[in-house]
Amino acid sequence: MRRLKILEYALSSLLRRKYKNLSLVIVYALTISILASILFLTHALKQEAEAVFSDAPNLIVQKLFAGRHDLISTDDIHLIRKIPGVGDVHPRYWGYYFDALSQSNYTFMGIREGLPGLKLVEGQMPAEEGECTIGRGVARAQFTGLGDQLVLIDSRNKSVKFRIVGIFDAASNLLSNDLVLMTRKGIQKFFDFPSNRATDIVVEVYNPEEISTVAAKIRKMLPGTRPIAKDEIFRTYDSVFNWRSGMMLTLFSAALFAFSILAWDKATGISGAEKNEIGILKAVGWDTADILELKFWEGIVISFTALLGGLTAAFVHVFFFNAPLLTPVLKGWSVLFPTFRLTPYIDLYQVFVIALLTVAPYIACTVIPSWKAAVTDPEMVMRS
Repeated sequence: MRRLKILEYALSSLLRRKYKNLSLVIVYALTISILASILFLTHALKQEAEAVFSDAPNLIVQKLFAGRHDLISTDDIHLIRKIPGVGDVHPRYWGYYFDALSQSNYTFMGIREGLPGLKLVEGQMPAEEGECTIGRGVARAQFTGLGDQLVLIDSRNKSVKFRIVGIFDAASNLLSNDLVLMTRKGIQKFFDFPSNRATDIVVEVYNPEEISTVAAKIRKMLPGTRPIAKDEIFRTYDSVFNWRSGMMLTLFSAALFAFSILAWDKATGISGAEKNEIGILKAVGWDTADILELKFWEGIVISFTALLGGLTAAFVHVFFFNAPLLTPVLKGWSVLFPTFRLTPYIDLYQVFVIALLTVAPYIACTVIPSWKAAVTDPEMVMRS
């Protein structure tokens, strides 16, 4: 009952200075929301990338020419199959297509028996040369649906029509959003692939521990190639997201430092009215512990109100509005792809770290100056 009374008095004390405290909560919440937005977006993109690479092949072999990715000869497949420990080896046909009408980049891929991790929402996978299956992002960008025609311009600058026979979804929007699937013959004809060339070669390795060994043998056998393991791709994306989020956090640290100065100034600069209030409370019988508990509850109310508001604003900013303020930095050139909505991923550890970095310092800045005033003689406090 005693603590409830102190909490009630703390709330009434905050309401008496509502405009001052409201302005502090707004700045406090804005600071937290920026910090949380960076962490939420980075974590969500990492989870999307992890979902994409969970079904990726063990090893991808690419051809290099002058340090750039080039088409690889399908004759190399027979040499790779002879390596011990190698399972299925097959070529992949894929490429990028820029649609001037929607100002978006699409990923085209030729399929054999579908792709792992993809789930048809309606329709079927393409079976004939003039058919295609598209992701939700492509359907939205083209304003098309099942049974409609997808009109594209091929490598010979001719208009080509594909009948949409299916629309699919996936565990990750990043995987399926910009994807257009067609038959191998369809994509070979669309991009005018040479008869014995493919985009890259997929290699399945029976024992995951031998992937690096197989990659070294391929590199030695085919000097102009670059074997890429699934783990290497994931580590690259992870490093890129960490670097970009670190850059954003570094820029944001100046704002965080400015807020720390504001919080310290507010907390240490106890006004004459607040000192007078502490002196009166001491005079009417309040202990120093009671006053510290009062200021503690005031700090808790302000901090957690700002924390809840900041986290909510960050969640809405990232997962409902697709983080328009941060996306160009963290996604890079991929903003040219059709817009996709991130799947909400919240790391409780990150929430705990945000709370620890923002709530604890403010409460300390609130309680310590109040303790200095509380241990002073009430008469001296009121006179000062």
